[in-house]
This record gives sequence, structure tokens and C-alpha cells, in this order.
Amino acid sequence: MTDMLPRQIALVDDDDDLRVAMAQTLGLAGFEVRQFARAADSLAAIDADFAGIVVSDVRMPHMSGIDLFRALHDRDTELPVILVTGHGDVPMAVDALKTGAWDFLTKPFDPDALLASVARAIEKRLLVIENRRLRAMVDGALPSPLIGHSPAIERLRNMVATLADTNIDILVEGETGTGKELVARMIHQRSRRASAQFVSVACAAVPDAIAETSLHGESLAGRAPLEGRLARAHQGTLFLDDVDQSGPALQAHLIQFLEDRLVRPVGAREPQPVDLRVIGCMMQQGQTAAIQPALLYRLAAVRLHLPPLRERREDIPLIFAHLLDGAARRFRRAVPPVSRAVLAHLLDHDWPGNVHELGRLAERLALGLEQEPVADGATMPLDARMDTFERMAIIEAIQATGGDMGKAIARLGLPRKTFYYRVRRLGIDLRKIRGAKA
Repeated sequence: MTDMLPRQIALVDDDDDLRVAMAQTLGLAGFEVRQFARAADSLAAIDADFAGIVVSDVRMPHMSGIDLFRALHDRDTELPVILVTGHGDVPMAVDALKTGAWDFLTKPFDPDALLASVARAIEKRLLVIENRRLRAMVDGALPSPLIGHSPAIERLRNMVATLADTNIDILVEGETGTGKELVARMIHQRSRRASAQFVSVACAAVPDAIAETSLHGESLAGRAPLEGRLARAHQGTLFLDDVDQSGPALQAHLIQFLEDRLVRPVGAREPQPVDLRVIGCMMQQGQTAAIQPALLYRLAAVRLHLPPLRERREDIPLIFAHLLDGAARRFRRAVPPVSRAVLAHLLDHDWPGNVHELGRLAERLALGLEQEPVADGATMPLDARMDTFERMAIIEAIQATGGDMGKAIARLGLPRKTFYYRVRRLGIDLRKIRGAKA
């Protein structure tokens, strides 16, 4: 995240005394300053991934500050360049401002004016870099629709991969919007049953009066046969949505079916065996009172718990970036930048609606309807937020460098010992991250 990036300034001035004085002022304010006596040297050291800004004098031999700005602007239009001018160079600086320069200061200037301009430019630059990182992560091919790198989602991906190739029945538990049907469909699509149907039953919407017909169908004389859900799911997967909200009659028929795997159409003489897998889902882990024990025991051979977003906050920005990208494409809009206020809101909010609620925010932002979010009462503690930012920055750096630890360490600007200390403290599994990248 942006708070993990160094606040870098490339300071360009051929006047050694003035350059050193400015570097001291900026360094005392907490900025990381790289000094250049020649514009050409700074141009060779700055690329489009430079996570900082440029402060340059205008009048310099060989290559002026204006020429440096133009060259940098051609390379990266979003790189802030602050120009330092004499009174005679103000018209040139104003022209540069009109074509994209960030600001200009006239000599002699107040150090506080320099610090204020630099602080605003750094804030803008870090937000640009963060949005680029999110876009790059969205554009990268993901191996799974389960987005994120938190330990909880890594375990869930591993479980889905393990269970997909079995025929065992599964109960998926989780809050609203955590992706229970998504997980069920993933298991089906990765199984040997993928070529057959995935049949969904909205259990809460099946009245007891038609529960038998809905499941088993009917075969009555004088009427066209009616195929039930069980027969349609033959050789495929039957998904029982909100099974904890099904009525007593539906539960009784499900218990019988799970026991013998036979379809009994109303009016038929003989039951017919079917081959299918059953995946049920419930609203919340532990809420089993509404389910008859006999149904629960038969269905829940394996129970998968889907964590809510508040338990894997480090995944939220990446999930949001994917949702925002999808919303912009649906609405045929350009993907808007994500402000610092929105980024802070993503990590501070508890998201009781989980991905559904996150998706609504993405849609409003894509349409330009979202105002700056107001902070919640339930704010993430500062130390936990910093750990989350740090963990995400380390994981992103490793992925961006293809698992090359040396390059990742250089990208983060950390000493090697500090890097590995933080990896251990934050519980980051380097083997898993490298394996996922391979």
C-alpha cells in the first residue's frame, strides 16, 4: 500500500550550496532525497515506476529544468515536477504549469512553501502508484476466482482443489455475500462432473406443498412427465442454497434422498437411481438449529467455512479493484482512480454485506455517484492497519518480481535482514507465494 512506499524526491540543481540546503530542509522533514547536479543524470535515474517526485531548478547548463520536465512528462505524464525559478523565468514556468508541471517556486522562496508543495505532490504520486499497482494486479491472470492472498483464502483454495476431484457431499458455511455459490460452482467446474448440469435449489423458496414434486418430479397418467431437480442434476451437482431455511417437508425428502440416492417421481411405479453430488450452503457457521440433525449429518461430510471480509482485510483492495474493473466495463466507463479516502474506507469498514456490499460501492464509484466515504465507528487499530499495509506491500513486491527475493527486497528498499524479519513477524509463507506465481 502507499504508506509503505518511501517518500522520495529527486532534487536537481547545479548550484551545490542551494541544492545541499534544500536537501537538508527536505531531509529534516522526513523525505528521502536524491541529489543531482545535472539534469541529464537525473533523467537517467528516473523511470515511470519512480515512486517519488522531482524538484528542479530551471536554469542549468546543457539541459534546462524545462527540458527535463518535458522529457519526464513524455515518459510519465503523472510524475509531479516542481520547478524552481528566478523572476525572469516565471513566464516559462507558467507555460510549463499549463502543460502539466505540478508547481513552481520563485527564488528566494520560503522553506515552508517548498515543504507544502512537496507534500501535496508526494501525496498525489503515492496515490497514482497505488492505483497502478491495483490495475496491474487486476490485469494479471488469476488462477482462481477466489481473490486474495490471506492465509484464510489460501487454505480455502487448497480445500477447493482437493475436494473438486472427489464425490463427497459438502456443506459451505458463511455470511451473506461471502461467495458460497461461487465456491460450489468452482468445485463443480473443477470436478469430473463439469460437463453435466449444476442445478440450484433455492430451499427457502420451496413451499412444503410442492417439495416432493420439485425434487422428484411427477409421472401421472394423462399428463406430460415433469422432471424434478434431482433427475436434472444426474451426473452433475445439486446445490442446496440456504438449506438451513428449508421447510420440514423438503428436509424430510432430502434426508431420504441422501440416504438411498433414489428419485421417486409422483405417480411412478419404481424409483430410479441417480448419480450426483450434493453441495449445501448455510448462512452462518454454527447455526444448525433450523436443520434436522439427520439432514445435517448426511450433508456435512465436509464443512467449508468462508471467512467474511473483515477477517481478511488485506484482500479487500484487490477484490475491490476487480469489482471496480468489472463495473466500469459493464457501464462502458473508464476505470476511475481510487482516492486515499476510499482506500482507507476499504480497510476501516467492517463490510457486513461482504462482497455484495463491496460490489455496490464499486458500481457507485464507476458511475461517479460515490461521495467521499465517512469513517466508521469501527476503525481498524493503527498497528493492525500498518501490519496489513506492510504484508500486502511485501506480497505484491514478491509477485511483481516473479518470486525473485533479491529483486523484491530492492523494490521495497529494505535491508535484507529487515525484510526477512518482517516476513517472519507477519507470518508470510514465501514458498506459497512463489508457488502461486510459478
